[in-house]
Amino acid sequence: MAEEAVKKIVDETEATPSSRRSSSRSSRRSTARKPKKDQTLQGLILLVLVIAFGIYLATISATIGIFWLTGIAFGFILRRTNFCFTASMRDPIMTGSTSLTRAVLIALAITSIGFVAVQYGASIKGLPVPGMGFVVPVSFATVAGAFLFGIGMVLAGGCASGTLMRIGEGFGMQMLSIVFFVIGSFWAARDMGWWTLNFISNGPRLHLPEIFGWTGAITVQLVFIAVLYILADRWENRNQEL
Repeated sequence: MAEEAVKKIVDETEATPSSRRSSSRSSRRSTARKPKKDQTLQGLILLVLVIAFGIYLATISATIGIFWLTGIAFGFILRRTNFCFTASMRDPIMTGSTSLTRAVLIALAITSIGFVAVQYGASIKGLPVPGMGFVVPVSFATVAGAFLFGIGMVLAGGCASGTLMRIGEGFGMQMLSIVFFVIGSFWAARDMGWWTLNFISNGPRLHLPEIFGWTGAITVQLVFIAVLYILADRWENRNQEL
């Protein structure tokens, strides 16, 4: 036991200067870090105000009130889970992590089942199928637009939901991003008719239930998502082994 104690003392004295400096820096950071303030009371007050304002909006329009409460809940979930669509596409390339990518794929699988259930329910009752107005032509314009939007959201550090969430956290960079996001949206709406006439409308409209049937459509969708999930999981395992 005495020999082990002596060896430990020698090892500590022979530690490199860089390791001693890094340890001293970390200790200074830990001592300089201020304890977090208890903001329970402020949080409860804010919660009461949010609910009260939601009730007020509901007296004007039930739909607006639901939108308000749903938006608050969605933002809270995004913030607490750090769920980010941008990171789900960026992290596999930059860090090798695919945890958010797999989370997005799971969310897509759940929503796919929900959408098919709603549309199928309307179809068997002979009612108009909801969401058919969003079945738009697919063409090179879709690929080009997705590529440009992907570049923009990586440079800005967030897509629409991520940008709004970061603004709520107090990030000034996202304030600038949202300004140009709005400008770009107005510009796109201004020229949307020209783009639709000359490029977008030339592509075919794809609605999977019309091609594979309702059962086949959800099966193809879920299989495709499952394949992407497996590839994402293998990508992360491969990067961890390197």
